[in-house]
Amino acid sequence: MSTILQIVKKFLRADEGISAIEYALLAALIAAAIIAAVKTLQGDVSGVFTSVGGVI
Repeated sequence: MSTILQIVKKFLRADEGISAIEYALLAALIAAAIIAAVKTLQGDVSGVFTSVGGVI
């Protein structure tokens, strides 16, 4: 049981863990921005695809 505790302590002290959390937060922020942009432009994009489909 002490081995698991040592592993957890080592993980919490590691700098790489902090970097991974920062990357995860950045990825979540980018995903939220993409979702917001898609929802905002949903009608416009649909119209463009309809026009392109009609031309083809």
